[in-house]
Amino acid sequence: MDRLTKCPANYVPLTPLTFIKRAAIVYTNRTSVIYAGVRFTWRQTYQRCCRLASSLRSLNIVKNDVISVLAPNVPALYEMHFAVPMAGAVLNAINTRLDAKNIATILHHSEAKVFFVDYQYVPLASEALRLLVADLEHTSAANYGMPLVIVIDDIHKPTGVRLGKLEYEQLIHHGDPRYFGEEVENEWDSIALNYTSGTTSAPKGVVYSHRGAFLSTMSLIQGWEMSTEPVYMWSLPMFHCNGWTFTWGVAARGGTNVCIRNTSAGEMYQAISRHKVTHMCCAPIVFNILLEAKPNERREITSKVNILTGGAPPPPSLLEKMENLGFNVMHAYGLTEATGPALVCEWQTKWNHLSQDHQAKLKSRQGVGILTLSDFDVKIKETMESVPSDGKTMGEIVLRGSSIMKGYLKDEKETEKAFHKGWFFTGDVGVIHPDGYLEIKDRSKDVIISGGENISSVELESVLFKHPSILEAAVVAMPHPRWGESPCAFLVLKTTTENVTEDDILKHCRKNMPKFMVPKKVEFLKELPKTGTGKIQKVELRKIAASFVISTKTNKSSINKVHRDQTWYHQDEEKVLAMSRL
Repeated sequence: MDRLTKCPANYVPLTPLTFIKRAAIVYTNRTSVIYAGVRFTWRQTYQRCCRLASSLRSLNIVKNDVISVLAPNVPALYEMHFAVPMAGAVLNAINTRLDAKNIATILHHSEAKVFFVDYQYVPLASEALRLLVADLEHTSAANYGMPLVIVIDDIHKPTGVRLGKLEYEQLIHHGDPRYFGEEVENEWDSIALNYTSGTTSAPKGVVYSHRGAFLSTMSLIQGWEMSTEPVYMWSLPMFHCNGWTFTWGVAARGGTNVCIRNTSAGEMYQAISRHKVTHMCCAPIVFNILLEAKPNERREITSKVNILTGGAPPPPSLLEKMENLGFNVMHAYGLTEATGPALVCEWQTKWNHLSQDHQAKLKSRQGVGILTLSDFDVKIKETMESVPSDGKTMGEIVLRGSSIMKGYLKDEKETEKAFHKGWFFTGDVGVIHPDGYLEIKDRSKDVIISGGENISSVELESVLFKHPSILEAAVVAMPHPRWGESPCAFLVLKTTTENVTEDDILKHCRKNMPKFMVPKKVEFLKELPKTGTGKIQKVELRKIAASFVISTKTNKSSINKVHRDQTWYHQDEEKVLAMSRL
């Protein structure tokens, strides 16, 4: 049997590009894309992708060239998930919420050959390009020139905005619809380049392979039980891990992509009602947008909408509220390096008879590995021992499988650090329950160690969310002269008219958690600092908490003046912060 060999008949490299070719044949006239007044079928979408890939090749784009794009969830960005790799190139979808400096850094680091820019982001892109020119002059980067800039005008209502001579639809018009793309010779070839959000460190360029993208996509549509012909609303940015691979997954299922520019309550409810949306993905922050919608923004939800959520652990109380609205929520866990979600909270029918509160608690767990993840575990990094499955002992979450990234672009040191003894170390802290389901407890940098006790900020936040007046909560460590660290809670109230004090919150905490976990400081903000993908930037909150002072010398308050200047904080004043141990 060892003499049997691979040949084109029995071995074809795995790639998600096969999904759109199949969709064009099987679901030829089914609606593929809806955007405002624009409709495309799968045959049309495939032809547009072929045309764009052809035009890119005519612009001398070759294998492994990086194509960057700065755009919201519009048809062009969806099409580029197929057209760019069809041309042999690597897609780099840039976070639209980044500033010009970060965008310039990404363009330089990735050595992008073409830069597509949605008309809405032309001013931002122009500033980024100006900074890129200055950076190239300063570093004398002889091997890299400026990228070719192509504007994506609004396909529904063209604006005429330009940045350079070319516009996206020109490439579609002049491309060859009979060009079916370059053959993928090696499934290890790169398909996408995504930059991490940098919540705990500087952003890094994460490289995906065709094989990893294919396997992750197949696992997620299976794990989520996405049936054929779903109607998928793009409430998750496509720039976030390529839309958690559902850019390719919707094509695999012959579904309809409902593209929206903004995740506002009105736009989402309208799309759900008008197009009978069946599936959507989002971070838990979008839950609050839907829950806090004004009466005139709401629409009746006549059938269940399936939501896959991740990015930050949602408290059970929030999941319960969403279920009551008509949404069926599945929780997932993943990160950029894992090609999006790597674990899903796979539901079991025996849980159906449990109370709604109990079900919400089970759904808040991150669950078990997707089918193509070879293994996952929670380990003590120093000894590489697995923690007991008791739901209490914490360790670092580790992953292994073909859906894990190829590595970090131009950063062998960080790649080697992430891949340790046959595992990818996530930097997240979790536990394994007796039934084998994993639950995340924190980022390793966010665990609060107070007097030798490990305090999970996620667990503390979950208790805070039970207070009826709290919209958002984030807990970080602050210095304590006796205990080393102690919890500090940053809160956003549901309305500015809420008459809630620090004492009210502390009383709530004392009733619902052990004394050592109770925050030693509660700070109210108008908003929490977030990354472009909606994750709370605890690194910024830690900077603020580090300036707080706790006095344990006397029962009387001592005084320490602290000045802060944070643009997101909405306050620029000196505060007197003095607290004694509670």
